[in-house]
Amino acid sequence: MTLAGTVQVLECPTGGCRALMISAWGILFLLWGTAATSSCPPLCTCHVLETLGLWVDCVGRGLSALPALPIHTRQLLLANNSLRSVPPGAFDHLPQLQLLDVAENPWHCDCSLTYLRLWLEDHTPEALQHVHCASPPRATRRPLGQLTGHELGNCGWQLNEPWIQNRIWWDVGLVIVALLSLTLLAGLLCTVSQSQD
Repeated sequence: MTLAGTVQVLECPTGGCRALMISAWGILFLLWGTAATSSCPPLCTCHVLETLGLWVDCVGRGLSALPALPIHTRQLLLANNSLRSVPPGAFDHLPQLQLLDVAENPWHCDCSLTYLRLWLEDHTPEALQHVHCASPPRATRRPLGQLTGHELGNCGWQLNEPWIQNRIWWDVGLVIVALLSLTLLAGLLCTVSQSQD
């Protein structure tokens, strides 16, 4: 078969080829949709969008943690659940994500919510007014968008407890080394002064 013959087949005058091509695209779309929705989280429902993305509906499912989300998620509805925080990087593997609804969750507005706040600021800043804090007391009932970095907590300045304990031992070790050094220095000075007499 030549290239000219292929072009003639695609340009058939009856319109049958066009119907065949539309059917082929429909089948491909259906196959893609079936593959994409197969990774839908168990408690959620997923629908294929015309833009070859997924609409993932997890509204009111009692979620206390984010489920594993399909990579093709474009619209994600997580409203009315029991979510309190979002792990850093939770949406980084979702390059198509454009709409995120996280309203009506008992958010704990501290350092653990910094990632969510920054993501919403970058993608849908108006949504920040619909994300209200349930705790701690200084943030209760306030929209996440109104909290300053100080009110979220000094995330970068907090020390983990194991590090604090290690630092205490480090300080104790330094004091012991300093005392030993002073003792040796005093002994050396005594020896030098006695030898001169």
